[in-house]
Amino acid sequence: MRYVAALLLFLTLSLSLPVPSHAVECEGEPPSGADNANQINEYMDKCREKIVALQGEALSLKQIISVLNSKISLALAQINQTQAQIDELEKDIEVLSGVIDTVNISMDQLAEIYIARVKESYRRYRTDRMNLVFSSKSLGDFMGKMKYLSTIKAKDQLILTELERSRVDYGEKKDAKIIKQQEVEKLKTRLVAQKVDLDRQQLEKKRVLSETQNNEKKFQEMLSKARAELEAIQNIIAGKGTETEVGDISAGQAIAKVIDGPSCNSSGSHLHFIVAKDKDIYSPFTYLKGIEYENCSGSSCGSDDGDSFNPSGSWEWPLSSRIKMMQGFGVTWAVRNTWVRSIYNFHNGIDILGGSLEVKAVQAGKLYRGSYSGRSGCALRYVRVHHSDGGIDTYYLHVNYF
Repeated sequence: MRYVAALLLFLTLSLSLPVPSHAVECEGEPPSGADNANQINEYMDKCREKIVALQGEALSLKQIISVLNSKISLALAQINQTQAQIDELEKDIEVLSGVIDTVNISMDQLAEIYIARVKESYRRYRTDRMNLVFSSKSLGDFMGKMKYLSTIKAKDQLILTELERSRVDYGEKKDAKIIKQQEVEKLKTRLVAQKVDLDRQQLEKKRVLSETQNNEKKFQEMLSKARAELEAIQNIIAGKGTETEVGDISAGQAIAKVIDGPSCNSSGSHLHFIVAKDKDIYSPFTYLKGIEYENCSGSSCGSDDGDSFNPSGSWEWPLSSRIKMMQGFGVTWAVRNTWVRSIYNFHNGIDILGGSLEVKAVQAGKLYRGSYSGRSGCALRYVRVHHSDGGIDTYYLHVNYF
């Protein structure tokens, strides 16, 4: 008996213990559906926390991929959240449509009844007013008929009130439906943007894995080259490059050629063009004129997330048309979305290619040929033109001299 009592006590206590809930983490498929709204929010919070924590770690290929995976998971959860909100609103709209149809039918029926009652009341009014006194057998009979007419009038007023209430209800339901439809359209626009963001994160992950061949050593080599190039560019602008004066040149005169292929701290052909005055950097777009171009500075060539291409000046370009821009000026797409943000947070020039490799001076001035050798040991070649007017210097990097 004691054994049975002890067993019952144990079972009772076991059943009374709280069941641990499954902790939501930023891993695997994110929750979906309107019924899981809280879980979706918790999942997104965990992803944001994970991204912040990972970004505080030492830069490595594993860290970069982990951040991208977390961003991809966050983007998927945001898509699920938006889709759930759309589904919920569309259900509400469907219900409202049914209610509106019902109210509309009720209004039509009430209107028909009311019109018929008005006609009948009008007929009775004319008939009763003329014959009421003469057709009444007594005062009591007369009063009864008057009471009947008042009852008819009250019922008519009741129908009119109900008709007005239905009309107001119809208007409110219709307005509510319109508001929800507008919310759905806004959410659909957001959903498109979220899917674009997801595609961008997935493409960036694919690009990083392709560039590094999923090899940590190769990734660290890329980081080293990027740091060395930044150091070289900063020192060139600071006047620490080794330069030789060539002489006066005119605007549009050929001064160099873009190196065809990889060069010092650069993985491929491009001209890094910088505008400076007294060692301060300015946007080249302020000085360059409009030109035919292709924008390849975003997630892909021609994508709508590329850097601004907004020339508003009068200078000719250092390369012939058609210009292909790989990275714009300032806080660029690459800075915001790729590992280069760990190297620099502001791009001090523009990276471009043109219809040919020939580089031309954008303005008249004095030409200098220069190079800078830094931590990488290679010499980054460039030419500089000190403009005749305005004290401006333009720099043309990753070039061969004539």
